[in-house]
Amino acid sequence: MPAIEGELTFGRLRSMIAEQQLGWLPPHDRADDEVVEHYGLGADPDSVVPTEEVDELELASLGISPNPFLALRQAERGIVSRYELTDLFSERLLRRLGLDEAVEAGETPPDGGVPSSVDWRSRWGQNWITSTRDQNGCQACWAFAGVALVESMVRIEHATWTHLSEGDPHRGVGKTCPDLGNMGEVSTFFAGKGFCDPGSWPWRTDSPPYAPTPDRNGRSVRGPGFDVVTVANSKNWLDTVGPLVTWVDIYDDFYGVGTGVYRRSTDPANVFRGGHFFLIIGYDDSLGAWLCKNSWGTNWGMNGVGWIGYGENRIDNFGRFGVRNVNPDPWTKRRLHNGNLYESGNGTLHRNLEVVGSNGSRVQHVWREGGPTWKWGTSASFATDAAVSPTLTGTTFNRNMEVVYLTTGGRLHHWWTGGGGGGPWNDGGVFGPSGCNGVPGFVQGDYGAPGNFEVVVSQRGQLRHLWRDGGGWHEGPLFGADIKSSGPTLVQGTYGAPHGNLECVAVRNDGTMQHFWRHEPTFTWHEDGIFGAGVSSPPVMIQGQYGMADEQGPNGNFELCVAVNGVVQHWWRWNSGGGDLQWRHSTDFGHDVAAVTGLCEGSWGMNLEVIVLRLDGQLQHYWRDGAGWHEGAVIGPA
Repeated sequence: MPAIEGELTFGRLRSMIAEQQLGWLPPHDRADDEVVEHYGLGADPDSVVPTEEVDELELASLGISPNPFLALRQAERGIVSRYELTDLFSERLLRRLGLDEAVEAGETPPDGGVPSSVDWRSRWGQNWITSTRDQNGCQACWAFAGVALVESMVRIEHATWTHLSEGDPHRGVGKTCPDLGNMGEVSTFFAGKGFCDPGSWPWRTDSPPYAPTPDRNGRSVRGPGFDVVTVANSKNWLDTVGPLVTWVDIYDDFYGVGTGVYRRSTDPANVFRGGHFFLIIGYDDSLGAWLCKNSWGTNWGMNGVGWIGYGENRIDNFGRFGVRNVNPDPWTKRRLHNGNLYESGNGTLHRNLEVVGSNGSRVQHVWREGGPTWKWGTSASFATDAAVSPTLTGTTFNRNMEVVYLTTGGRLHHWWTGGGGGGPWNDGGVFGPSGCNGVPGFVQGDYGAPGNFEVVVSQRGQLRHLWRDGGGWHEGPLFGADIKSSGPTLVQGTYGAPHGNLECVAVRNDGTMQHFWRHEPTFTWHEDGIFGAGVSSPPVMIQGQYGMADEQGPNGNFELCVAVNGVVQHWWRWNSGGGDLQWRHSTDFGHDVAAVTGLCEGSWGMNLEVIVLRLDGQLQHYWRDGAGWHEGAVIGPA
């Protein structure tokens, strides 16, 4: 289509850049006669404050980061001491990460200043930034920037990928596609209600009444209001905390950014279009530029990311927005735990460990604070008919914690406690067929909202699938053969669409383990690989996040722990390796172990946390960080 007079074409844009020697390029695949597309903006200046009017934040007042890489960075900068580091992280891990001599000696080194560059797409060999989104021409940059900020901080503070909905704050504050918005509105909404996932309320360009699913409260990342950071302190924040939302003025040439460092053309044809918010995810002093994640899809910049020169388009004129201490929801964590262990959002750092055990017929709930002093405490006890340690999960029903266990009569029993586990525990009733054995697998799936409960348990040499919807519990098919025992291995993975396949592992009568999965389009269970030997106790399995590039995938690894001959065997399956889906035995650890009862991938840098039942009837904690497996505290009687 020929350009209309006054419209900027890519040919004219290239000429403007060349004439002024600006040093950047539009996308190379755009024809000269192609009109530079205008994207949505939407920034209302009401919440921005000139940077000189923003109070400076003292980095030391923010406390030590829960991310071990950042905590070490704070120590290297002299912001925190060695003693604060070793309160949170093991000496073995810190040495492996490169604890320097000054910190080892217990001294506080002088602040060496900010580094010359930061890029949160590749810090410490990892990506911490979610994928590029598209505001689809709506004036909604403020919602997209705020959500991108929170998503990145969930990854940084909890080692967890999450996908949140820009439509939630957008419609939640009453805005429609043409409306401007500001970061004050986003911050207030987040502090009051959090941000939910797209399954609860999606991003849409039309304007339906705001009506998220009834379980929105249990599938929303929460946190405080946003901090405001000066431009002068931005590099400090980017180095030791995380990304920042910033304001920028938009001119016509900015729509055509491709590679290189953007610097604005002063050509009279370069028309001012309005204000915009996006996320600063790094900087480079050698380039003299900020690295920014935009919300105009992947055709802008370099797959949605671009370099913006320091001071360009008033990018350095106003205070910026950051956030700390975010609290992931049960939906975000739903694949990362199994058995009698769950990492809740309770505690100062929102990462308490919750454990339920059964010593005889009574169920005991214990918990550990997610930071110093790491003490285990006893909570409520309940039930009179538990034959095994229950399988515990957090659900979207008001962040309830819920358990299912095998009864002494060979059936299944459900209990739940509301308000994040604050109690009391409520009896959900006995269900299922008679003749069950082993430990049940129990998850909340994504059928319906709130999602159905799914259970798999062994029954007379096979596996039985049961589920609960609004009409109560239903018995599904029997599958498998020659099964000795089920374990808490049921997950709804990321294979399959629109619903993930159900996956589980069971112990066979010959002492091997077998993997099963359910094909979602046909609801049929299939047998998969057989692995291991000499297994007599139930395994525990999760789908973790090793191997994932961002929140879109690839599929994270399966991690499995099982007791064999008094030690714990760790097995894993590389799910991001294409056709290589073999189970691998990585290592053995522990001693005097009768059974593994719980496993989760926690917030401590994707550490694996394990609970075992010892031969003496006590529960004990183990964990794995980058330095290997560690023996933790004996918690108490199961």
